Amino acid sequence: MKAMILAAGRGERMRPLTDATPKPLLRIGGQTLIEHHIHALSQAGITELVINHAHLGEQIVKALGDGDAYGVSIRYSPEPDAALETGGGIYNALPLLGDAPFIVMNADIWTDFRFDNLPQSPAGLAHLVMVDNPEHHPGGDFSLSNGQLSQQGPCMLTFSGIGVYRPALFADCTPGAFPLGPLLRAAMDREEISGEQYDGRWFDVGTPGRLTAVNDVVINLQ
Repeated sequence: MKAMILAAGRGERMRPLTDATPKPLLRIGGQTLIEHHIHALSQAGITELVINHAHLGEQIVKALGDGDAYGVSIRYSPEPDAALETGGGIYNALPLLGDAPFIVMNADIWTDFRFDNLPQSPAGLAHLVMVDNPEHHPGGDFSLSNGQLSQQGPCMLTFSGIGVYRPALFADCTPGAFPLGPLLRAAMDREEISGEQYDGRWFDVGTPGRLTAVNDVVINLQ
């Protein structure tokens, strides 16, 4: 099973830290965000990785290389003109990801989620990992009931940024920038998106303040 790490975002909310450093290379607990994800994927036996990049992307390539130092193989999906948003970025990388279901995760989170617990063949078009709503996102994203996700419902949770996707989810897409959300919502209406709730540690590292707070938590865990 292959995995894609989304690393092309500009990180506007993280400025000025991201003016000179891409957000995935910011450090928490002594290692960069993206290194933490690579180690977690490798420990789960997932060693074929794809990383997209745009803003200061050459720094990511230089830092990680071909992945040999981490015991993985890394291929890159550059977005040289501008970031293609989540949907467009995944679609652009499909030739590298192949025909089987694949994992996608955001680079700007920190979690102790075990990737070997993910289904290798979701029943529908995608399987998303959901978490309790953080203070900065109290309304959540989607509702989880009996393993199925819907746009609205009594159990609104936040999308963790971790999921398994079938290439067929993107069958009607065309090259260019587009968000992932509308594809997921349309598939949810057809009951083609499953989900699970993760109760472990998960943090959205979206601002300098949250970066500092998460770093303190991780250091205390070490």
